[in-house]
Amino acid sequence: MNTMMIDGYQAVIAYDPEIQMFRGEFVSLNGGADFYAADVEGLQREGAISLRVFLDACERRGIEPQRQFSGKFSLRLDPETHEAASIAAAAHGQSLNQWVTEAIRQAALAELDGR
Repeated sequence: MNTMMIDGYQAVIAYDPEIQMFRGEFVSLNGGADFYAADVEGLQREGAISLRVFLDACERRGIEPQRQFSGKFSLRLDPETHEAASIAAAAHGQSLNQWVTEAIRQAALAELDGR
């Protein structure tokens, strides 16, 4: 997975071929805090600087830096996938919501663990 932990905050890393640099973006913040570098060491350094600037600005303005998640989102599926998921949930003795929640949790944790 293309993520990097910097000072306790998760950033997603992508390569930008136009400028031939890596771009990092913190994903759980209330605003934009991105950074660029040519290598891992530079990403860590520039990410820490970008994060510090963002957190300092939040503190000065009295803003909570981390985005709050409600735990709700809409999901649209094709009918065949919806049916298959409903059958799988029933086979596991779960509601569709419980089954989808567990499937997403397992997939997200596997990504974060780098599996």
